Amino acid sequence: MTTEFRARRLPVHRGPAAWSAILPPRTPAPPLEGTHTADFTVIGAGFAGLSAARRLRQLAPEARIALLDASTIATGAAGRNSGFMIDLPHELTSEDYAGSGDDRTVIALNRAAQAFAAGAVDDFAIPPAYFDRAGKINGAASPAAHAHNLSYAAHLESLGEGSEMLDAQAMAEITGSRHYLSGLYTPGTVMLQPAGYVQSFADGLRRDGVALFENSPVIAFSREGSGWTVRTANGTIRTEKVILTVNGHLESFGVQRGRLMQLFLFATMTPELDAEALHKLGGQHRWGITPSDPMGTTLRRIDTAQGGNRIITRTCAVLRSGMETRATDLARAARTMQAKFDSRFPQLAGMKMEHIWAGHLCLTMNGVSHMREIADGVFSGCVQNGLGTARGTLTGMGAAELACGVTSAITDHFTAEPQAKTLPPRLFRDLGANTVLRWKEWRARSD
Repeated sequence: MTTEFRARRLPVHRGPAAWSAILPPRTPAPPLEGTHTADFTVIGAGFAGLSAARRLRQLAPEARIALLDASTIATGAAGRNSGFMIDLPHELTSEDYAGSGDDRTVIALNRAAQAFAAGAVDDFAIPPAYFDRAGKINGAASPAAHAHNLSYAAHLESLGEGSEMLDAQAMAEITGSRHYLSGLYTPGTVMLQPAGYVQSFADGLRRDGVALFENSPVIAFSREGSGWTVRTANGTIRTEKVILTVNGHLESFGVQRGRLMQLFLFATMTPELDAEALHKLGGQHRWGITPSDPMGTTLRRIDTAQGGNRIITRTCAVLRSGMETRATDLARAARTMQAKFDSRFPQLAGMKMEHIWAGHLCLTMNGVSHMREIADGVFSGCVQNGLGTARGTLTGMGAAELACGVTSAITDHFTAEPQAKTLPPRLFRDLGANTVLRWKEWRARSD
């Protein structure tokens, strides 16, 4: 039985956390210093860690709960995503997002995650603009992508789920862009301001009695007697149980080595659009588009209540098994996204982006997460397969339930998943995966 888990590397993020940068300044919680005690210690304060802490508070209201994050809230991976909390099947390795398993179960679980998040919005007075039940659109800019939309719509109909097909004119009226041939609107997606949501969530937990420590990367935790000791550079926590909610950095602690694909996606954000730019752009003030081909380009338009009138573009993917992107990765992605933006919005072509950044995802070859007890009193809620907002919420909830000895539809689902498949050796993995990713990006270049 493993008695020590030591971090081999700590999170490294390239580019600014733009979603956080466009919000009003926030005072972070202090770092961990000195010696503390807790009944539960949650390592990682993203979607999974926040959800784990809240679920622990529900199940064990008198428990002492500590929550640590390696950086400040929303400057890590949780504040670097596109902010889609999706209820429907959204399988990134498929041609049209249709799942390969029991999609009705997946939908029910995703909606449970949304309901849990909505409860946090109510409990912690999170601004409604940070949790907007606006739905989303699968945008199609090619006949092949339109065919994906038709296929996905038929799949949803077979599940009893509604959708609405939008023609090119409707897409232009929504987005201000004539790039799209069609779109498939589905109403159940929640559009987040991800940094605003997780910051407000974390601050609500602090008011609720959770001991939050920011800028406190965990170096190691080890078994001592009947409990565990969690160590950072300047402090320790003596705790009965540990919950790891660090997504791909599960591998950093020696768990699931050689089984996790460390993937990075990139994004840009415009400066605040002035009155002239808004007039040229037209369209609605908030919308979100995922590409009909999963390897295409994601777009969002946000407004003043979410951090300013801006457009976010997200595309390009690279596998980096060392969990750190390169400057050349960011530069290539920036050039590609500028071209994507210019082609979609010729009326704004050449606008210099204010922010460019990388976001870290973790996937497995067979699409499974890792939510289980990994040692006596140590639980994981990790590996979100690119679906961090909903699946992170679920695995965090489930890890907390396991730590409290509670079973649910969430624990039943994730603990029944098979082991993640072993990956090829690193050299072949990185070369092969990045070759495939580049080819898929080229194939989806219009979308």
